[in-house]
Amino acid sequence: MSKLKILFLCTGNSCRSQMAEGWARRLQGEQCEPYSAGIEKHGLNPHAVQVMSEAGVDIRSQTSNTVSELGAIEFDVVVTVCGHADENCPVFHGAPRIVHVGFDDPPKLAQSAADEEEALGHYRRVRDEIREFVAALPGSLERN
Repeated sequence: MSKLKILFLCTGNSCRSQMAEGWARRLQGEQCEPYSAGIEKHGLNPHAVQVMSEAGVDIRSQTSNTVSELGAIEFDVVVTVCGHADENCPVFHGAPRIVHVGFDDPPKLAQSAADEEEALGHYRRVRDEIREFVAALPGSLERN
């Protein structure tokens, strides 16, 4: 059986989609061929790298990409992880199933944090929520 080709899509491919790709590689590598991309490209968020590292997942080698930079991959499923990506989701080659699973935006939440530790708390919470979703793949796609 071939692996499920799954794309995690967000606005800037800097945080949430990167975390999802990292978790999918770690937890679902036997079943999934994960990718991540953004509508735009904002670079890898250092706080996302830090909190994923705390959980034992190294995403430092992942790169921030736009959808067009991935090429003509025929995805089975595209998971939009933020509202902006859901509302602006491009058309994909091969007409994959599009599933929206929104997660809070840690950089936006961190802007109002009183200190670094509070800011990182937002990243950790979203990291753990994404892990829970990815750990339940592919079944978690059926609930959305």
